[in-house]
Amino acid sequence: MKLLNTYEDRDDAEDASQKLIGEKRLASERDATVVIYNLFGIPNWGNFHRLGMYNLTELKLLLESRADWQLADQARYVEIITTLKTVSKNYGIEVPAHWL
Repeated sequence: MKLLNTYEDRDDAEDASQKLIGEKRLASERDATVVIYNLFGIPNWGNFHRLGMYNLTELKLLLESRADWQLADQARYVEIITTLKTVSKNYGIEVPAHWL
């Protein structure tokens, strides 16, 4: 398990925890008067998508309309893929070939 995301609101953190598949843990941490909730889980693209992270929903829509891309769509695709390549290195997971 690895840290997937942090939340400032307990309800948001608990909602996110319910979306994850597989092993997960929610831990709180206090710094002065602020409480932060750390969500730990299995780092995979499915869990990231369920959490709404890394623009995966937008990527899905872009890939569905790949034949009709404009220059702005191509630029946005490159931005998202660049981010996903960094995420893949940080978590030791591969970007699926059909996304590239």
